Amino acid sequence: MKDSWFLAFDLGASSGRAILGKLKSGHWMIKEVHRFPNAPQMTVDGLVWDYPRLQLELKTGLCRALAETPTLAGIGIDTWGVDYVLFDRKTGAVRRLPNHYRDARTLAAETEVRSRIAPDELYRRTGIQHMRINTLYQLVAHRQRHPEDFSDSYFLMMADALAASLGGDARAEYTNCSTGNLLNIRTRQWDWELIDQLDLPRDIFPPIAAPCTAGGILSESLQRELGCGSIPIWKVGSHDTASAVAAIPFDDASGGAYISAGTWALLGTELLEPHPSPEAERSGFTNEGGLNGTIRFLTNIMGSWLLQEIRRTWKDEGRERSFAEMETLARMATPCRFLLDPNDADFVEPGDMPDRIRTYCTRTGQGTGASDAEVVRAVYDSLALYFSGKLSEMEQVLGRHYSCLHVVGGGTRDRLLMQLTADALGRPVVAGPVEATAIGNLLGQAMAAGMLKDLEQARQSVKASFPTERYEPRRTENDRYHRAAEYFAALMRH
Repeated sequence: MKDSWFLAFDLGASSGRAILGKLKSGHWMIKEVHRFPNAPQMTVDGLVWDYPRLQLELKTGLCRALAETPTLAGIGIDTWGVDYVLFDRKTGAVRRLPNHYRDARTLAAETEVRSRIAPDELYRRTGIQHMRINTLYQLVAHRQRHPEDFSDSYFLMMADALAASLGGDARAEYTNCSTGNLLNIRTRQWDWELIDQLDLPRDIFPPIAAPCTAGGILSESLQRELGCGSIPIWKVGSHDTASAVAAIPFDDASGGAYISAGTWALLGTELLEPHPSPEAERSGFTNEGGLNGTIRFLTNIMGSWLLQEIRRTWKDEGRERSFAEMETLARMATPCRFLLDPNDADFVEPGDMPDRIRTYCTRTGQGTGASDAEVVRAVYDSLALYFSGKLSEMEQVLGRHYSCLHVVGGGTRDRLLMQLTADALGRPVVAGPVEATAIGNLLGQAMAAGMLKDLEQARQSVKASFPTERYEPRRTENDRYHRAAEYFAALMRH
């Protein structure tokens, strides 16, 4: 196994990839073998994921990996959080295509949940940020629409469901389950009292498995079809942010502040124990599971989603622009002319994002007629200011100070956003690695296989293998953001 490759499937909310990784003498070699888009579809059941196509993409990735190397030391899968697949217990068939977390079905469910349990009590018990996308609200909404689906059924979070299609076991990995608002924050198991309060059947909830453990073997049918031998399937940090955080090359073992930057930007820090204080709840911080028993104390921020939707809208209008061209547009616009709350409810669902941003700016008294460049620049400036404000809030809640901010993930490719974030913070940003999520997936597999002893050793291997880039704050730009911060804070309260 020492000289074998691990295969990491990393599926985000907009794309997926299959990456091979080999650990040799404390250094990682990685190789991408497959990449594919991932987008929801609108159906009679609402906004759903194309689950059968995702299964096919896994098989394609596995075929291409086996073409590169005939032996694999394991397979690990990580995905976005909160979404799930419901299965018929007798046949193993999928009850219906899994809904996307942005589907509007949870609006009514949020009202029902609040009638059964007070928000502060829910936070005290689960430690999870109040968001209607969470699995708790999705299951209540699912039961409202299709109660028949819950008869003799069980559910798996998306990563475990996809792993099961390859031969993985029917257990639910902890880090992904922790995102759903249904685990007791102290026991880190299903909160049965809460589940009973919500009138959800207990028997749909599978056993919980720890990350970095065995999770099954590639099915015999796939072994025959692909002409390969037995391949372990490992339970990694199956929530993509759990894997990304595992791959952050912190300056010391005590950790630091980070952003995992992708469709969502997750800003937080790593704790040994949960921190479900009233102050944390008011500031929108969540306590999710990490590797080696850690807690990801973080908040969800609308990240590149806004830029993705702007780009998609322009493409639909026949005005396709690359992300690099959008960055150039932003550089042309006056800084801080228009600002917006990235997490405003108007920006949650897919749609005409440029028009929504212009409408928001008009509604908040900032003026009309924002140009394309100003629309994009508004997103850049607002994200930088939001990151700065949330980092300060986190420091106040925890009574800590962080000398720099580590940023990992695809968002680190956006050099302008990294620089503006450093400017707004007034402290350095250390960016990289880009493929942190897939790397963290590989780390989880190597720990499960006994090739890395713990998270500290895993991070040392990341430091030895992948470069980072440091962005220093510019004094004049920091002064500009400091002046804009008061107005931006008022927008947040609007």
